[in-house]
Amino acid sequence: MAGAAPPWPVVPPPRRPPGANARVRRWYEDELGWPTLPGEPLRLPLGVRFDVLDVPAAAGRAALRRVPADCPVALRGDRMVLLVAAGSAEELPGLLEWLEWGGLPLDLRALGTGAEMGAPPPPAGPGSPVTAPARTAAWDAAEAHGLRSEAPAPPDPGPAPAPPDPGPAPAPPDPGPASGSPEPEPLALSRSDTVQPTAVWLRPPVPGCEVEASLPSLTALGSAGGTPDLVRLVDTVATHCHRIRLRRTCAQPLAFS
Repeated sequence: MAGAAPPWPVVPPPRRPPGANARVRRWYEDELGWPTLPGEPLRLPLGVRFDVLDVPAAAGRAALRRVPADCPVALRGDRMVLLVAAGSAEELPGLLEWLEWGGLPLDLRALGTGAEMGAPPPPAGPGSPVTAPARTAAWDAAEAHGLRSEAPAPPDPGPAPAPPDPGPAPAPPDPGPASGSPEPEPLALSRSDTVQPTAVWLRPPVPGCEVEASLPSLTALGSAGGTPDLVRLVDTVATHCHRIRLRRTCAQPLAFS
């Protein structure tokens, strides 16, 4: 319409600096070339670049000899997550049957296409989107399972800060009227109130390296090269899972009828 005032220009909102989660996502997508899933917390889809074996940390400790040093491995509480070649999850049931482990309840599972895993924070260091606490978490988790030699070096705490000046001593508080009621006991958190542990990298992936070359796979069966053998890895993990189960069974008191 003639004489109408021009519409107000649309001003875009100011750009905000990317948060820590965005920087971690870029590390996975740009530095490693791994796809991530939208939303938070940050998750990695399985079956694309790799599958995972989820095993007890005690069994995974023995399996570390079966994988090269550049094969990524993560810790999550008392569990170890071993990265294996994509498609390995579909092969695991048949592989366990072939190894004569199929009829036993083993505390191991393989996750692949359609599953996901929480993205552990990248290791701290030059150019990393995270700081020293992530490296400290990996060190603490590894030390708890006797894997100190496998974990990244702990951060240097630096010189101890000088103690603050306490200043003048405060006046003692007024005790108030005497009461015969006992002091309340501190609240004890139940298992459901505790925070579930997040995964940390024990052997983190290396930017610029194709992860597939270091992952155990069935195609490496009997090969003389450096590619790790999935069959030997699964047999080692299953053996130690069975030993753990036997020790737990023997530790239980006998029930007499």
